[in-house]
Amino acid sequence: MKFSTASVVAVAALVTTGSHAFTLSHHTQRVARPLFMSTAEAPTEEVKPPSKKAQRLQYMKTPNFHRRGFKDVRENVEKSMGEQFESALVDELKTNDFVIEKDGVKVHLAKDFGFCWGVERSIALAYEAVEHFPGKTVHITNELIHNPEVNDKLHDMNVQFIEKTGEGDGKDFSKVGDGDVVILPAFGASFEEMSLMNSKNVDIVDTTCPWVSKVWNTVDQHQRKGMTSIIHGKYAHEETVATVSFCEDYICVKDMKEADMVADYIVNGGDKEKFLKYFENAISEGFDPDTMLEKVGLANQTTMYKKETRAIGQLMQKSMMKKFGPVEAKDRYWEFDTICDATQERQDAIHDLVENASELDLDFILVVGGWDSSNTAHLLEIPQKASVRSFHINKADCIGADNTITHRTMSGDIVTEKFIEDIENQDRELVMGVTSGASTPDKAVQDSLSSIFLLKKMSSS
Repeated sequence: MKFSTASVVAVAALVTTGSHAFTLSHHTQRVARPLFMSTAEAPTEEVKPPSKKAQRLQYMKTPNFHRRGFKDVRENVEKSMGEQFESALVDELKTNDFVIEKDGVKVHLAKDFGFCWGVERSIALAYEAVEHFPGKTVHITNELIHNPEVNDKLHDMNVQFIEKTGEGDGKDFSKVGDGDVVILPAFGASFEEMSLMNSKNVDIVDTTCPWVSKVWNTVDQHQRKGMTSIIHGKYAHEETVATVSFCEDYICVKDMKEADMVADYIVNGGDKEKFLKYFENAISEGFDPDTMLEKVGLANQTTMYKKETRAIGQLMQKSMMKKFGPVEAKDRYWEFDTICDATQERQDAIHDLVENASELDLDFILVVGGWDSSNTAHLLEIPQKASVRSFHINKADCIGADNTITHRTMSGDIVTEKFIEDIENQDRELVMGVTSGASTPDKAVQDSLSSIFLLKKMSSS
C-alpha cells in the first residue's frame, strides 16, 4: 500500500509527540463543574414478559423434556413398527408402477400416499417412551394421531389417555402423578398444557410434528409485527387448538365462505354483534373486528387443502389493497406457507388419479384413513368435487360381505350403501384407485384391498 507525502508527515508528527498525541496534554486546564443530583426517580423501561414461544423453548431445555427418542430401545421399536404397519401387497404395488391385477380387480395406487415422516417419527417416539420407562405410568394428552389402529395399540400398551372434561377444550390432569411420563401428540399440545406439565415432576415426551412447530413460529412472527393471526383451520381440531394457544389475537376460518365473511368485514365493516356471534368459538378473548382486522397475518392448520389456503391468502391481500391501497397493503398483510409437504404431495397424487379417471376407466376411488383425520378428509374432497365416485373408510371392516360399504361423506355423516355395481359380472374387471392419509399405515390399505379382492372373488363364484 502506498501513502501520500502528506500522510507520511502527519504520521511522523504523531510519532514524535509520543503518547501525548493520544492523551490529555499536561497543560490542559481542568475546569471544575458543579455536580447536580436529581431527587426524581429515573424513568424505567417497561420489562415485557417473555413470549409464549420463548417460554416453550425454555421448557424444552429442561432435562426431563425429551424430543430425540431413546436409542436404547430403538431397534426393538423399529422391528415392532415394521411388523404392525408394513405391507407386502403395497410393496408389490410400488415396485410394479403402482398397478396390480388380482382376483378380477385392477388397482391403481396413488403415487404419494400413507405415512408421512412426521407421523412415523411421532409413533416411534411414543413407542420408545413406553419401552424406555418400564414400570412408570405413561399418559398421553390426546390421540397420538388420527388413526384407530395406532391409538388402539397404545391402549394395548397401557398408555393412559387423558380424559376430556366435556367443557370446551378442558381435560382432567388430576390422574397425572409425581414421576409419571406424559406424551404430547403429533398435533402438539396447547401452551397451557405445556406450562402445566412443566410445573409437575414428570417426564415429557414431545412428539409434535416439526411442521406444526413451524406454524407456531409463524404466529409468533404475527405478534411481533402487531398483527392478528387468521388461521385457516377447524377451530376444534387438536392442532388448531394448540396453535391458537400461542396467539394473542386470532380468528379461525374453516373455508372460503368464512374467509369471505372476514374479507367483507375488513373492507366494508358490518354488523359487529352478528359477526362476533358467528365466530364466537373461533376468536380470541376480547376480539374486536373493528380494530383487530387492520393488520393480519395468515397461517393454517398443516392438513388443510392447500389450494383453498392460497385462495384465502389472495383474498386477504386484495381486501387490504382495497381498504388501504397498494402501498399500505404490504405492511398490513403477511403470509408464510405452512402447509405440510406430505399433505400437498398426497393431494397432488390423488389429483393425478382424478384427472386420469376416465382414461383409466376407474369405477371408484377408495380413500383409507381415520374418519377424524383432516388430511384424509381433504383427499376425499378432490374426487368428490370432480364427480368421481369415491369413498372414505377408516378400516377394512367398513367393507361388508354383503357388498355394502360404510363410509364418511364430505359433510361428515357416516352412511352405509351398496358398494360395487354389477359385482356378479364375471366378464367385467373391477378397476379402482386407492390412496391413504398421512396417518394411515400400509397395512390398513392392504387389509382394505384384501377385503375387496375376497368380495369380488366370492361374488364371481
